[in-house]
Amino acid sequence: MKTAVVTGGAGFLGSHLCERLVAEGMRVVCVDNLVTGKRENLRALDGSPAFSFLRHDVSRPFEIEGPVDFVLHFASPASPIDYLELPIQTLKVGSLGTHNSLGLAKAKGARYLLASTSEVYGDPLVHPQPESYWGNVNPVGPRGVYDEAKRFAEAMVMAYHRVHGLDTRIVRIFNTYGPRMRPRDGRVVPAFVQQALSGQPLTVFGDGGQTRSFCYVDDLIEGIFRLLESDQVDPVNIGNPHEMTILQFAHAIREAVGSDSPIDFRPLPVDDPKARQPDIALARRVLGWEPRVPLAEGLRRTIGYFREVLENAEA
Repeated sequence: MKTAVVTGGAGFLGSHLCERLVAEGMRVVCVDNLVTGKRENLRALDGSPAFSFLRHDVSRPFEIEGPVDFVLHFASPASPIDYLELPIQTLKVGSLGTHNSLGLAKAKGARYLLASTSEVYGDPLVHPQPESYWGNVNPVGPRGVYDEAKRFAEAMVMAYHRVHGLDTRIVRIFNTYGPRMRPRDGRVVPAFVQQALSGQPLTVFGDGGQTRSFCYVDDLIEGIFRLLESDQVDPVNIGNPHEMTILQFAHAIREAVGSDSPIDFRPLPVDDPKARQPDIALARRVLGWEPRVPLAEGLRRTIGYFREVLENAEA
């Protein structure tokens, strides 16, 4: 049985990844300090002899007993509210956390996968964004703590690959949605869904003309697993290339919920990207991957999850 260590494994994406790796027959060690993750995200794995949980901040050194075959670094605040409230922690987990988890992989001779982000492209001047694009990032703006932490992490991963011969992978994750997103994490999907379910106005920043593309979590995890098993060292975009404006997305949420919530337009936040759309030609070619879950189906599952969350909160 191979062993995988997942940092940030109690978070939205990390918990889904832990489940997938256990389902693939691996022993999984989840390392998380629960600052933004939740232990209950992992309740499906409670009692599994293949799963264990270590509460720890990976910005501090840590060790794992026994052999380790894979280290997957997913620890980081990952929503605007998080990295605006936790800027120093975001920088530390992207730098020190990446260094510590790379050190673990090096010591164990393990394959390493970094969860990077489309935010490395900043407010892009190239559209859609291919992996070859170097980005347009404001390093001193409020979003810079997340953008630059991930750009630094990518640089460190490639340095370990080149200097130490470490077997590494980098996934650039675009907007992803699905069950286990935190209700108030500031991202557009939970915000719109909760507002629509509660009959509140849907908050749209700017004129809503900025674009995003939304990938359902199951599709994303499939792409990450294929990348982990591949020979692809250079970064790979994983996301849904279907682009839509935020205003279009707000109307889609209202229709899916059956809500007549009005739209509440607010000023655009600083450095909010005007466009975000992945070029997934590389993922199609080297991984044979592309998203499969239609937006309507993904929203149905996600809305069902948030209905249950709201009902439990009211009970």
